[in-house]
Amino acid sequence: MSLSMARSFLSEACYGEQELDANSALMELDKGLRSGKLGEQCEAVVLFPKLFQKYPFPILINSAFLKLADIFRLGNNFLRLCVLKVTQQSEKHLEKILNVDEFVKRVFSVIHSNDPVARAITLRMLGSLASIIPERKNAHHSIRQSLDSHDNVEVEAAIFAAASFSAQSKDFAAGICNKVSEMIQGLDTPVDLKLKLIPMLQHMHHDASLASSSRDLLQHLVNSYPSTPMVIVSLHTFTQLAAFSLIDIPKQLQLLLQYLRDDPRKAVKRLAINDLKLLAKKAPHLWIRENTQTLCECALTIPYNSLKLGMLAVLSALSGTIAIKQYFSTAAAGSSIPPRLTDLVKLAQECCYHSNLSVAAHGVVVLSSIAISCPEKDIVQLEQDTVLGVESLLMLCSQDSSPSGQATLKTALTSLVKLLKNRPHLSQPAVEFLLGQLHLSCDSSRVLMCHALAAIATHLPVLGDGMLGDLVDLYQVAGHSSTGEQQELLVSLATVIFVASQSSLSSEVKTVIKQQLENVANGWTVYRIARQASRMGCHEFSSELYQCLRTRVASEHFYFWLNSLKEFSQAEQCLSHVEEGDYSGAMSAIAEALRSYQKGIASLTAASTPLSPLTFQCEFIKLRIDTLQALSQLICTCNSLKTSPPPAIATTIALTSGNDVQRCGRISMQMKVCMDEFRSLAARYADLHQSLFDADYPTLRNTTAELLAGLACNRSFDTGPTGSQEHGTSGSVQTESEYERRMMSVFNHVLVEVEGLSKKHPPVSHLHTNCLCDAVIALLKVPLSFQRYFFQKLQSTSIKLALSPSPRTPSEPIPVQNSQQLTLKVEGVVQHGSTPGLFRKIQSVCLNVTSVLQSKTGPDYKIPLDSKTNEIEQRVEPHNDYFSTQFLLNFSILGTHVVTVEASVVDESGIEWKTGPKTMVSVKSMEDPYSQQLRHQLQQSGTQPAPQRSSYIRF
Repeated sequence: MSLSMARSFLSEACYGEQELDANSALMELDKGLRSGKLGEQCEAVVLFPKLFQKYPFPILINSAFLKLADIFRLGNNFLRLCVLKVTQQSEKHLEKILNVDEFVKRVFSVIHSNDPVARAITLRMLGSLASIIPERKNAHHSIRQSLDSHDNVEVEAAIFAAASFSAQSKDFAAGICNKVSEMIQGLDTPVDLKLKLIPMLQHMHHDASLASSSRDLLQHLVNSYPSTPMVIVSLHTFTQLAAFSLIDIPKQLQLLLQYLRDDPRKAVKRLAINDLKLLAKKAPHLWIRENTQTLCECALTIPYNSLKLGMLAVLSALSGTIAIKQYFSTAAAGSSIPPRLTDLVKLAQECCYHSNLSVAAHGVVVLSSIAISCPEKDIVQLEQDTVLGVESLLMLCSQDSSPSGQATLKTALTSLVKLLKNRPHLSQPAVEFLLGQLHLSCDSSRVLMCHALAAIATHLPVLGDGMLGDLVDLYQVAGHSSTGEQQELLVSLATVIFVASQSSLSSEVKTVIKQQLENVANGWTVYRIARQASRMGCHEFSSELYQCLRTRVASEHFYFWLNSLKEFSQAEQCLSHVEEGDYSGAMSAIAEALRSYQKGIASLTAASTPLSPLTFQCEFIKLRIDTLQALSQLICTCNSLKTSPPPAIATTIALTSGNDVQRCGRISMQMKVCMDEFRSLAARYADLHQSLFDADYPTLRNTTAELLAGLACNRSFDTGPTGSQEHGTSGSVQTESEYERRMMSVFNHVLVEVEGLSKKHPPVSHLHTNCLCDAVIALLKVPLSFQRYFFQKLQSTSIKLALSPSPRTPSEPIPVQNSQQLTLKVEGVVQHGSTPGLFRKIQSVCLNVTSVLQSKTGPDYKIPLDSKTNEIEQRVEPHNDYFSTQFLLNFSILGTHVVTVEASVVDESGIEWKTGPKTMVSVKSMEDPYSQQLRHQLQQSGTQPAPQRSSYIRF
């Protein structure tokens, strides 16, 4: 395999390759490193980051970095520069280097070179390694010496290394601080070198005295060197130091506001604004009212739009935090001026109508945040001002297709959605305004406005049938070309129509949408519209779209995927025709839906691939099938009260047996079976919910609603005199979509009806069974919503485990003597997709190790119970997406044991998610030679053998 083949191997290798593949890739790169051609050596060096990304475990990374260190030691400066870039790109893998001393020794040998460029590259290399060698005294000494060099390249490299080590080492920062101060204040130090030395002071925050001396020096520099570059660098370093030390943030705010107010230079004002924005995000709780007031006064008087925009950006960052509440609470307590007349509100209202669109956008953001958080009594006027400001900005931007106009429109719509979510009574007129503005806007603006309408209508049912006509008319004229904006507009408008129709599309609406799709829509647009229809519960329409898409794909996996979606939509369509009180019709509809679901699950299984196993989709559909079967069984059980009523002697049997449940006859046992089924379904939905670490929030709420369906049905059985009433109500569950609201309404109605009947009538009467059957029909009439995670995964997180010792072959067990304990080392790497931490982040990884005796080879002895099995759990926090821990396992019983290591993750809220993976390894426990020899001697002498020697008997 040549170097080019190694490059393609690293770029195309799939997840889950064997370790042998990693070793072969490393060997090919090693051949490139030992090549006599400089080009091949450089190509091999730059391929190492891909190797680390595919195989991020310490053994390989340690070997690779040692080879790179040899190239750094023996190669020329260009090769050293390539190794430096690889090291900086692979910063998060540096902690996995096992032989740190040997690696640093090879790199550090170049520091004694006569070439100043080689020494400079070595210093930068040492600075890049500061995280793993923060206390290396020889590195500290070399950096100090190089700061006195006469070569500018070496001095700049020494400054970089000194800054890196100061950030990691308290001792180095304390030792280098005086030297840096002398160089900065020295008259023989050039100004450009001083400007490079000053940012190093931001790392002097390891203790209070060091931070104080650094602040004094920076204050002296600001006062002594009033030139613009020196003031800018000093002030920014001042801010960075204050942000790290935290206790000096109030002083720094006052200093920055003083320069913003008094310094006439625009560059200094711009720097002050940027630093104020940084502190607003870092510590908004430290902004007192005087700071916010000073910023508002500067913004009101500044004549430059660019600076006003920056100040409003600072206020926009503060607007969603506690700083605004502090501003108004202090204002209300200290004066009689109402909040509506304060400078902050005046500034926001003035900027809402500014000629600069960016300024107006920030004004809208600030004003809407004030309207949400302000506890003013006459809030009505402030809300009206906010709505008017937003509407005026929307009218101005809706016809502007430029990037700046679209960015402003998006900001204004985001603020409007946020305002209406907190002030629902403003929704109706705002939605009517958006619908009217849709006809006058450009296509790109229409897309954004449709997104906003869908977001508003999802939270609040404000889109009625009366507004559907305008949307359909707009849809008829929307698609007149096949451009990207037109395709996006077709999807966005269709989504709003689905939300407005509330899962019941009329034939006229479907005809209009189909006609537009046939004229200008491509296959991807049709699929997106069908997907939205499935999410909104319009299953009849989505089934027709999936039907026409099946034959327009090039892969059989895609065909089976679309075919499964068509079957699922048809199954849900069967359930939509169920009528209240028609119990036999409900059972027929469930049977028809189950037939379609069985066809769909077969197609879904065929659509899965090793890279896309569709695990969630298959499990979700299986649960839906089992739920429908349980509901059908419940109807049959309720009907059995009519076909098999309790016998006349049922009361006597109940009194004789002492079991009051026998009073109900045969139905009581069938109800217990149904209870067990729904309890099992609820547990399975809970397990599915616990495995969805990467799911979006609506998908999690949807799964919770399905879980509550099982609990509600279970509680319906369990509310009689023989049952308990320990289940909580579902009324406190947060709902944010029409599907969730309808499901919660059904739950609450069913529980109220069942509890009312239990108080008035003894169980089990025809009233109880009819109530349960009505509850089943009510659940079936709520169209199932296939949420986003069923189609699309926005966040991807996986864990890859490596166990050591590991067997030479997968089928071979690991040998261990029964008198010893096995140290199992578990290493893991957290792998992310393109958007890590979009919904939740990993705080720690929970590792559970269990062992089970698979086959026993030795005789039975009385062994302590805790030596028969191993069950250990540890939590480790990954650092740079890597974690490692060890387990001590005991295998006293002779035989083959199966050790299972299962990983789960804990998010920042402390919730544990069963994400996997689960890794198993076989361990063979063998008798130690001493016990074996002793047993043979006893057997030859005819004496009864003593219990086998173990780690517990040894002491």
